[in-house]
Amino acid sequence: MAPKKPPTQLRKGAIELAILTLLDREELYGAELLERLSSYPGLAAPSGTVYPLLTRLTTKELVTSRWEESPKGPPRKYYSLTPQGRAMRDQLASDFQQITEDMLALLHPERRTP
Repeated sequence: MAPKKPPTQLRKGAIELAILTLLDREELYGAELLERLSSYPGLAAPSGTVYPLLTRLTTKELVTSRWEESPKGPPRKYYSLTPQGRAMRDQLASDFQQITEDMLALLHPERRTP
C-alpha cells in the first residue's frame, strides 16, 4: 500500500520552505529546482505546483529571477533569494522546527521528558 500524501496546505507550506531553502544555498533555474525537490520524495512536486509558487514568491519580492542563455536549448530563468526571502525562510524554518517538536511530543507523549 502506497503511503498517503500529506494534506495540500501542509504540503504547500513544506514545499515553499524547501524552495526558499534550496534558493538560499544557490541560484537555480526551474528544472534544477524540480530535480532537487524530487530527490526528497515527500517534497517532489509537479511543475504546475512549483512554477506558480515561484511566481508568487517573485511577486512578494522574496525571490528574484533573471534570464540567461543556455548552452543547449532555450534561455533559462534563474531564481535567487532576496534578503526578504532569506528572512522569510528563517522564520518559516523556525516555525516548522517548533511545530515539528510539538507534534512529535503530542504524537509520542511517552518520549517527552518532564
